[in-house]
Amino acid sequence: MSVTTTELKQGVGTAKVSKNRWKLFITNLDLYVLLIPGLLFLLLFKYTPMYGIIIAFMDFNIFDGFTGSKWVGLAQFEKLIHSEEFMQVFVNTLLISLYKLVLLFPVPIIIALLLNEVRKSWFKRTIQTIIFLPHFLSWVIISGLFITILSPSGGLINNVIQFFGGTSISFFLDNHYFRSVLVFTAGWKESGWNAIIFIAAIAGIEQEQYEAASIDGAGRIRQMMHITLPGIVPTIILILVLRLGYLLEAGTEQILTMYNSVVYQTGDVIGTYVYRIGLGQQDYSFSTAVGLFNSVIGFLLIVLGNELSKKVVKRSIW
Repeated sequence: MSVTTTELKQGVGTAKVSKNRWKLFITNLDLYVLLIPGLLFLLLFKYTPMYGIIIAFMDFNIFDGFTGSKWVGLAQFEKLIHSEEFMQVFVNTLLISLYKLVLLFPVPIIIALLLNEVRKSWFKRTIQTIIFLPHFLSWVIISGLFITILSPSGGLINNVIQFFGGTSISFFLDNHYFRSVLVFTAGWKESGWNAIIFIAAIAGIEQEQYEAASIDGAGRIRQMMHITLPGIVPTIILILVLRLGYLLEAGTEQILTMYNSVVYQTGDVIGTYVYRIGLGQQDYSFSTAVGLFNSVIGFLLIVLGNELSKKVVKRSIW
């Protein structure tokens, strides 16, 4: 069988590409070696525990283990779907997450835009330090801090309310206020820190654009609206799509340190529900089914958000 010139060229081209890739690998061998610890970490702590997903399809008993526990198929998911308690938890999770997304997502962007307009470097560094600090406090500390500030007996906020003739409010015991407390404390803790990535994105914008706009007579506001904001749109889209994947997370650690049985009606979310059912009642199969449901929905939201971003603004993360 004869080999055509085209086939010969394709074979030579493939061999050349393969040789170049191998050469590139050898040249950057030290960088690939540095990848090994990270890959091992992912394998050990992210992928290996995924084996535990099978608990969701069992009537799992911790003493019988994986091999001795009975397989029940989708029974745990049927229980989940028909559970009125879970439906309330699911609604709570969606509401708290949507409140945080709608109210808090623009805050870091606004902070980054405003800080970019500050010309005094010492003042900018001072403000950045102040707004970054809450991120490094644990939710246990922040919970204790706000429980003291919002205390109905002697708390700063209630003292102000009473001073103006109002009645004290039990913010952590009132279903009408608890979600607002969650959103406010989350914004206070993380907004400054979340602004870092937008500040970095702004720093990557070419300064020549600002110089040209200034020559054309554009003021600071117009430069912000027509140069700075469009320049960080790809970063905004990326963060928004990633945030959609965590839509059902709602801040489990935060809520665990702040809520109590009185506010389960509005504050109990999927993460805290899994904690209560899994560890509190030792119903590992049902809590695993809830966690798997949460993960699948999160994955679908990321994919949906990416596709919508691709169609609407012609940008996506893959």
